[in-house]
Amino acid sequence: MSGREAVLGKVRASLGAAPGDSRAAKVAKRLKDAPAGIIPRRGQKAENERIALFCEMAHKVSATVERVKAPTDVPKAVAAYLRAKNLPAAVRMGADERLGAMPWKKVKALEVKPGPADPDDQVGVSHAIAGIAETGTVALHSGAENPTTVNFLPEHHIVVVNAKDIAGDLETVFSGLRRKFGKGTMPRTLNLITGPSRSGDIEQTLLLGAHGPRALHLVVVDGG
Repeated sequence: MSGREAVLGKVRASLGAAPGDSRAAKVAKRLKDAPAGIIPRRGQKAENERIALFCEMAHKVSATVERVKAPTDVPKAVAAYLRAKNLPAAVRMGADERLGAMPWKKVKALEVKPGPADPDDQVGVSHAIAGIAETGTVALHSGAENPTTVNFLPEHHIVVVNAKDIAGDLETVFSGLRRKFGKGTMPRTLNLITGPSRSGDIEQTLLLGAHGPRALHLVVVDGG
């Protein structure tokens, strides 16, 4: 018996594991049939109330929210935001098919720059995989469709989310993510964004834009 086997044998004995007991199989079974945690009741509402709660909670964390009737209305909403904030008519956007199908060319003078963001970009546009009503959070997974750099580099981040994708709680979003990708193909990163970037580290004074965008604008598509 090697020293390694002797040590592992003592560990098994201390845990009460019988010889030949496959603890790996038990771990695999627990991961497969993981127990559900406690889910707060705040987000457990009918669809209309759930969307209203999402908008309310987003406002509370200093995000701005606009609701549009259809995906075709998004480019005009983005252009209106740029004008209201006196920003250049240019946005950075990834290769998301939902965003790509929108009529951006109909908004004259608006430049849509493809690919990951760079430090010179002032506005980025992303499409969330889901929203979370209980906190006003949007969830965005990494990939060429919605580059993570767009979430952090531009001063203004505009996030489009379909109303039907707004869940009541975080657990529902994670379950949907697992169903969409499956084990072994999960995205490298999932960013949960709740309001604009902020910090209160210096003299407990709230500073927006400390580690990312100083403004978060959510466009909720009712007919998405």
